[in-house]
Amino acid sequence: MSEDPLKSLSDMVSDAHASIQAAHEHINPVVEVRRGMRNSGIPADVITIDCLRTRRRITLILHDEQPGVLLYQFITIEEEVGDNFQGIALAEVSVKKLCEWMVEYFG
Repeated sequence: MSEDPLKSLSDMVSDAHASIQAAHEHINPVVEVRRGMRNSGIPADVITIDCLRTRRRITLILHDEQPGVLLYQFITIEEEVGDNFQGIALAEVSVKKLCEWMVEYFG
Protein backbone atom coordinates (compact mmCIF):
# COMPACT_ATOMS: atom_id res chain seq x y z
CA MET A 1 0.00 0.00 0.00
CA SER A 2 1.43 3.37 -0.96
CA GLU A 3 1.59 6.35 1.38
CA ASP A 4 -1.50 7.83 -0.27
CA PRO A 5 -4.43 5.55 0.56
CA LEU A 6 -6.74 7.31 -1.91
CA LYS A 7 -4.32 6.69 -4.78
CA SER A 8 -3.91 3.04 -3.77
CA LEU A 9 -7.66 2.53 -3.48
CA SER A 10 -8.30 4.40 -6.75
CA ASP A 11 -5.76 2.19 -8.53
CA MET A 12 -7.40 -0.98 -7.15
CA VAL A 13 -10.88 0.24 -8.11
CA SER A 14 -9.63 1.08 -11.60
CA ASP A 15 -8.12 -2.40 -12.01
CA ALA A 16 -11.29 -4.03 -10.64
CA HIS A 17 -13.39 -1.91 -13.03
CA ALA A 18 -11.34 -3.11 -16.00
CA SER A 19 -11.63 -6.75 -14.87
CA ILE A 20 -15.40 -6.49 -14.42
CA GLN A 21 -15.86 -4.86 -17.82
CA ALA A 22 -13.84 -7.63 -19.46
CA ALA A 23 -15.59 -10.54 -17.71
CA HIS A 24 -19.07 -9.20 -16.89
CA GLU A 25 -20.10 -6.67 -19.53
CA HIS A 26 -23.71 -6.65 -18.26
CA ILE A 27 -22.53 -5.00 -15.03
CA ASN A 28 -20.64 -2.08 -16.66
CA PRO A 29 -19.81 -0.17 -13.44
CA VAL A 30 -19.39 3.59 -13.31
CA VAL A 31 -16.68 4.83 -10.93
CA GLU A 32 -16.40 8.32 -9.49
CA VAL A 33 -13.96 9.84 -7.01
CA ARG A 34 -15.79 12.52 -5.03
CA ARG A 35 -14.06 15.34 -3.20
CA GLY A 36 -17.26 17.03 -2.01
CA MET A 37 -16.98 15.86 1.59
CA ARG A 38 -13.47 17.24 1.94
CA ASN A 39 -14.47 20.44 0.14
CA SER A 40 -17.28 20.93 2.68
CA GLY A 41 -15.00 20.41 5.69
CA ILE A 42 -15.42 16.67 6.35
CA PRO A 43 -11.98 15.03 6.41
CA ALA A 44 -12.82 12.14 4.07
CA ASP A 45 -12.56 11.00 0.47
CA VAL A 46 -15.30 9.04 -1.29
CA ILE A 47 -15.33 6.67 -4.24
CA THR A 48 -18.65 5.49 -5.61
CA ILE A 49 -19.12 2.48 -7.87
CA ASP A 50 -22.52 2.47 -9.58
CA CYS A 51 -24.34 -0.08 -11.68
CA LEU A 52 -26.85 1.82 -13.79
CA ARG A 53 -28.66 -1.38 -14.85
CA THR A 54 -29.50 -2.42 -11.26
CA ARG A 55 -29.45 1.17 -9.83
CA ARG A 56 -27.16 -0.05 -7.04
CA ARG A 57 -24.16 1.71 -5.54
CA ILE A 58 -21.12 0.72 -3.51
CA THR A 59 -19.81 3.68 -1.50
CA LEU A 60 -16.21 3.57 -0.29
CA ILE A 61 -14.95 6.12 2.25
CA LEU A 62 -11.46 6.85 3.51
CA HIS A 63 -11.91 8.96 6.64
CA ASP A 64 -8.91 10.78 8.14
CA GLU A 65 -10.12 9.90 11.66
CA GLN A 66 -9.96 6.17 10.86
CA PRO A 67 -6.61 5.69 9.13
CA GLY A 68 -6.00 2.25 7.67
CA VAL A 69 -9.73 1.49 7.49
CA LEU A 70 -12.01 1.45 4.47
CA LEU A 71 -15.62 2.23 5.30
CA TYR A 72 -18.10 0.82 2.81
CA GLN A 73 -21.82 0.66 2.24
CA PHE A 74 -24.06 -1.07 -0.29
CA ILE A 75 -27.04 1.12 -1.20
CA THR A 76 -29.11 2.12 -4.22
CA ILE A 77 -28.30 5.12 -6.36
CA GLU A 78 -31.44 6.87 -5.11
CA GLU A 79 -30.61 6.39 -1.41
CA GLU A 80 -28.67 8.85 0.67
CA VAL A 81 -25.60 7.48 2.37
CA GLY A 82 -26.56 6.42 5.88
CA ASP A 83 -24.72 5.76 9.11
CA ASN A 84 -24.57 1.99 8.79
CA PHE A 85 -21.12 1.63 7.26
CA GLN A 86 -19.09 -1.51 7.59
CA GLY A 87 -15.34 -1.32 7.98
CA ILE A 88 -12.49 -3.40 6.64
CA ALA A 89 -8.75 -2.95 7.13
CA LEU A 90 -7.42 -1.21 4.04
CA ALA A 91 -4.65 -3.82 3.92
CA GLU A 92 -7.34 -6.49 3.36
CA VAL A 93 -8.84 -4.70 0.34
CA SER A 94 -7.72 -6.05 -3.01
CA VAL A 95 -8.74 -5.95 -6.65
CA LYS A 96 -10.17 -9.45 -6.14
CA LYS A 97 -12.26 -8.31 -3.14
CA LEU A 98 -13.62 -5.30 -5.06
CA CYS A 99 -14.50 -7.52 -8.03
CA GLU A 100 -16.29 -9.95 -5.72
CA TRP A 101 -18.33 -7.11 -4.22
CA MET A 102 -19.32 -5.84 -7.67
CA VAL A 103 -20.29 -9.27 -9.02
CA GLU A 104 -22.23 -10.21 -5.87
CA TYR A 105 -24.03 -6.88 -5.45
CA PHE A 106 -24.48 -5.79 -9.06
CA GLY A 107 -24.57 -9.23 -10.72
